[in-house]
Amino acid sequence: MRKAKTALCLITATGLTFHAFNPNFLSSSSDSFPNFPEKLRAPIHGVNRSSRAIATIAFTAVDYKFTLHGLSVDSDEYRQKLSEVHRRSASRIRKLCEVNRGFYVKAGQFVAALRQVPKEYSLTLSSLQDQAVPYHFKAIKEVLIRNLGPELSDMFLSLDEHPIAAASIAQVHRGVLKGHQEVAIKVQYPDLEQQMKIDTTTMYFLSKSLAWFFPEYRFEWLVSEFVESISLELDFIQEARNSETTANNFANNKWVKVPRVFWDLTTHQVLTMEFCTGQKVDDVEYLKERRIHPMKVAEVLLEVFAEMIFIHGFLHGDPHPGNILVSPEGQNGFSLVILDHGIYKKLDEGFRLDYCQLWKALILLDSKNLQRLGERFGVAKYSRYFPVIFTGRTIDSKSALGKAMSVEERRNLKQELKSLKMEDISSFMESLPSDFLTILRTDGLLRSIVSKLGAPQRVRLLAYGKYALYGLSPKLNPESEVLQLLSWMAKVKLLLYTMYEKIRLCC
Repeated sequence: MRKAKTALCLITATGLTFHAFNPNFLSSSSDSFPNFPEKLRAPIHGVNRSSRAIATIAFTAVDYKFTLHGLSVDSDEYRQKLSEVHRRSASRIRKLCEVNRGFYVKAGQFVAALRQVPKEYSLTLSSLQDQAVPYHFKAIKEVLIRNLGPELSDMFLSLDEHPIAAASIAQVHRGVLKGHQEVAIKVQYPDLEQQMKIDTTTMYFLSKSLAWFFPEYRFEWLVSEFVESISLELDFIQEARNSETTANNFANNKWVKVPRVFWDLTTHQVLTMEFCTGQKVDDVEYLKERRIHPMKVAEVLLEVFAEMIFIHGFLHGDPHPGNILVSPEGQNGFSLVILDHGIYKKLDEGFRLDYCQLWKALILLDSKNLQRLGERFGVAKYSRYFPVIFTGRTIDSKSALGKAMSVEERRNLKQELKSLKMEDISSFMESLPSDFLTILRTDGLLRSIVSKLGAPQRVRLLAYGKYALYGLSPKLNPESEVLQLLSWMAKVKLLLYTMYEKIRLCC
């Protein structure tokens, strides 16, 4: 333990020294050291990024420690100061991600999608979705030649040097094949595997260091989930396979379009797909111009992902707006084009059925079943909060499904939540199965999109409830029987609560 503490202090001191001797430490580009040999440049960049990250987290830890020192955790002043330090820290970390780029931007996006982190972090880090800076085409061309061969003109009639999209690990160029098919070519940035090893090692170290300083703040589960997802995303062969699996799963769905893969021009670092037109799914102005109703888009989007979760058990884990386009082409006036199939989760069959049961219990507010399922998911102590997390009502709620909590319910919940500490949140998140964490993140991204489209919460609840019951009984028709069953259950539940209240008031 003493050696670990010494190492931590030394490395933290190194980061602080970098900051002390370089006033622009958090604003200087990570593309420094242009005069170093190519083989040395990546590791030096790694040390530079790691030192910058360590310094940032060290300052953040100190900020939390001193800001909250001596304050009672139950006081209003503590909660106010905590929100302020959350905001400062989130801004500091966003700046770190912007400067370090690459996997740090991806990590920031990953955290922003989790509804379980403080809102100050999710709001501040959400701006990183549009922060990717494209590479110069010279570097991209080298990757293409290394993967496809030296004569690109033998494969492409044209290849646009300006990317049509850029992300944290790759960028996309438009091209035309010799057969005159329009394609989108996704090209991975050079030297990413070596960079990933350095950056993820740093992230693991920082999460352990934070837990040492603040035992109640444990984020190793978050780093593990991020590393697993980013490792999958670096393999474009696997992404192509995921794409084809999803295309097959939705072959009979008139709303879904998955671009075709050109396998002869696809490698671990280059993915060539059919080019599809469309705009981001949350571009409401575009939808209105095309006379496409945003509410209908929200309904289709939620049903597509509900089918992934509850029926197929094969889930796209990164549905941010840039990965889902609305195309004006389609039998019903539009279609959803699903892109970027790198991050997927194949749900365990036992988990899929349990998750279907969870949503059935959420609809019925079946506390006994929620407790039983909480035990199966490893979080029995916190199972009473499942309705709050997923449906926005308490386990004792008398509100109809999709309706807001009453003033009394809000007051009681607020009082109850005061007893929860960061230790409880850490314990809850690190105890959940990996499949559950992926769903939480995906659900957070979907909720954000649906909110921008102006759809009420009941649209999501109805889609999830419908497909959860369909996942338990595949012979049912989700378009008719299950809908009627859900409607009947909600009405009966509301009627029983109304009768109970009347009897209670009379007595």
